[in-house]
Amino acid sequence: MSDLLVEGKSEKKEKSIEGWENWCRGDRVDAVGWAVGFVWAAVVIIATQTAITANIVWWDGWAVFFAGAGVIVLIETAVRLLLPVYRKGIAASLIFGFILIGFGLGGLIGWVWVWPAVLVVVAATILKSALRSTVKA
Repeated sequence: MSDLLVEGKSEKKEKSIEGWENWCRGDRVDAVGWAVGFVWAAVVIIATQTAITANIVWWDGWAVFFAGAGVIVLIETAVRLLLPVYRKGIAASLIFGFILIGFGLGGLIGWVWVWPAVLVVVAATILKSALRSTVKA
């Protein structure tokens, strides 16, 4: 019985590793984006936990992380636009990137002006995507 449990767990682990490898092979832009995002998170954590940011008045670790993550997503979207092979989900990536930047900038400079601007950009992205799909149809 215990052999079946161990065997089932190892098969499940192999399937999860295979799924990750297949996902990375299928969309290298996403894989690189996730890797850069994890490195960015590590840099922000190290900077926050050490005395590096002690003299930076505006530093807020979460805000800087979200703003940087948004920039990473927007760069990933730009790469998708440049490489036709990976051109999918561009509108969703733009919206997600702008929302992340909104979280970051809202924490750094205030929510009063940032969220309305983010909402307008997200609405424009949705409209552009909707109009583009109706023109192609």
